[in-house]
This record gives sequence, C-alpha cells and structure tokens, in this order.
Amino acid sequence: MELRSGYKQTEAGIIPEDWGIDCIENIARVTTGGKNTQDRVDDGEYPFFVRSQTIERINSYSFDGEAVLTAGDGVGTGKVFHYINGKFDAHQRVYLISTFIGSIEGYYFYLYFSSRFYNRIMQMTAKSSVDSVRREMIAKMAIPLPAKKEQRAIAKALSDVDALIASLDKLITKKRNIKQGAMQQLLTGKKRLPGFGEAWKVKKLEGVFLITAGGDLDNNNFSLVKDEKYCFPVYSNSLSEKGLYGYTSFYIQEENTITVTARGTVGFANARDHKYSAIGRVLILSPLTKINCFFAAEYINNRIRFVNESTGVPQLTAPQISKYYISIPSYEEQISIAKVLSDMDKEITAIEARRDKTKAIKQCMMQALLTGRIRLL
Repeated sequence: MELRSGYKQTEAGIIPEDWGIDCIENIARVTTGGKNTQDRVDDGEYPFFVRSQTIERINSYSFDGEAVLTAGDGVGTGKVFHYINGKFDAHQRVYLISTFIGSIEGYYFYLYFSSRFYNRIMQMTAKSSVDSVRREMIAKMAIPLPAKKEQRAIAKALSDVDALIASLDKLITKKRNIKQGAMQQLLTGKKRLPGFGEAWKVKKLEGVFLITAGGDLDNNNFSLVKDEKYCFPVYSNSLSEKGLYGYTSFYIQEENTITVTARGTVGFANARDHKYSAIGRVLILSPLTKINCFFAAEYINNRIRFVNESTGVPQLTAPQISKYYISIPSYEEQISIAKVLSDMDKEITAIEARRDKTKAIKQCMMQALLTGRIRLL
C-alpha cells in the first residue's frame, strides 16, 4: 500500500493519519489461564479454552468478561484464536487478553489480533515454525486504533460476514446429514424409488469387478505438463477426488471404474469417469458386468467395512477385498439412486463454493478495513 495523502507509516504498517497506535500491554491485560487439560468435564457448565480450536467444557470459571484467547504452544500456536464475553476458564498454556481500556473495542481487537499475530511471531523467530509464544510477543505488538465508532463499524461489517459463513457451515452440515439419511435408506433398499420393486442381487465383488492394483510410477516417463498426448490425472492413496496431472506408460483406458485406497487410510472408494493413472497403493475396480460405478462407490463407502489384515501399515489387497459382498439393484435403479445422491452432492458442493467465496471476500474486507484503506465512516 503506497503512502498516499492522509496516511502515515507506523510499526503496524500504513494507516490513516487520524488513527492512533499503541502496544497491547498499554490497552489490555495479558495473562494466562490456570487449568490443566484433565480439568475438563464433559457437558460442563462453562466454556474451557485449551490449545486447540475445539472448546472444551468445565464446571468452574476463573474469568467473567470480554476476552481474546490464543494458544501459547502446540500445533495451534499462532493459529488458534477465540473471542468470548462471559464466564469461562482457560488452560495454563493459553494466553488471555482482557480488561480492554476505553480506547479499544474487544471484538475489533480480536479481528486485528487474530489476522496479524501469526505473521508477527513468524517474523520474530528464525525457524520455519514456532513452538511457543512468549508473553512479550503479545504485549509489545502494536495495534492501530481508529475512533471507537469506526472500530464498531468495522467489527459489525466483519461479524456480519462471519454470521453468514457460520450459517452456510450449518446448512452444509444439515445437507450432509440429509444425504447420509438418504444413503441409509436407498443403499439398503429400505426405501425404493418410484417404479422399482425388483429384488436386489447379492454378489461378491470379484463377480462384479476385475480388481487390480495401481502401477508404479516411472520417474523417467512422468511430467506435470498438461498438454501431452497421454496426460491424465494420477491418483495415489489420497482420499481426495483430485489427482496430479502427468503421464505414465501405465494408465486406465476405461472411463467407468472405481479406485479404492489400499494403504494408510484404506477402503475409500471414488468413481472415475475418465482415463487416469493409478499409483501408490490403490486398487482399481473395472466392471465385469453392467453397473453404475457411482452407485457402487457410494455403496462401498457406506455399506462395506474392509478389515485390514496387515500387522504393520494398514493396507488392502485385491484378493482381500474380492470376497466382500455388494447388493445390486437393476441397472436402471442404480442410475436413479446415483442421480439422487449425485444431485445432493452437487447441492452441497455449490453451498461449499459459496461459503469459500464468502471467506475469500472476508479476507479482502479485513485487509482493507483493518488498514484503513477503505473507511466505513
């Protein structure tokens, strides 16, 4: 951001000339909690803040009021933040910023601190990651101070976006639960779609699919270039539907198959409707009979629990899974069930895309509002 007219350079960056600036220790109290992890109580009366994004419960409270909390060490260092106004307790390695003086609004402080603190601690260490937070990292951090009316306007704008994101998360959870209920009914035949009544057939997987293992990647014949003649997604044992793009001498010609993760987190199926390469520990299920692979993948994920027979790293083999059974309706009913579930997936994906876009908009808003580049008053 250029230093244009009406702005000034400060320790916190470029801010409007009419904004103040001060260190946290001058505008709030910085302390730590006093409880241990074992003090938590399931279904306790009060929130108990520990060193993770998960809020535990406890039956005591040591604090009552407005506060911002962050992890003092552990994997959440510089990444876990909470805002509360009420009774609560905190772990002894959780920092607590409270007792805000008259020049700052607590929620405005939360927004600024949570968006800037990680970068600050990374600048204060020579390592690529930080193990713990020292009190002075917080206490000496500079905070821009617009007039309180403007702080409230900034907090209101961003909290409204947070509320929208939370509502979309809640809707996504609701839609996923609805889909889960639909799968329990449709994939067991407990609920039949209109026009279908024929009995389902039970078959072993080996009678429905040719089951093979993924090939080995030839490093001399692999590229991340996307415009090669034999350029296909390359799948390993990731649970993601996405793969790297590259090419190998080994690839799947069929465009109606299933991949099943066979090492590490095992047994997760994905329907594939395109040519691809499969590497790592992945099993490939190629239909021997007329079957809708989306239906079959949903059935495998929700109705089959593969048992890992390895004593070391969890893994599955083709002979192991070939003996498991799958219940199959008519091909037409498979297609109808697959369409219902696919439509649900598309709806969930659309809501997720809207939520992710809203999160990106919020990040842009924070960058603009918390630096004064855009003024609300």
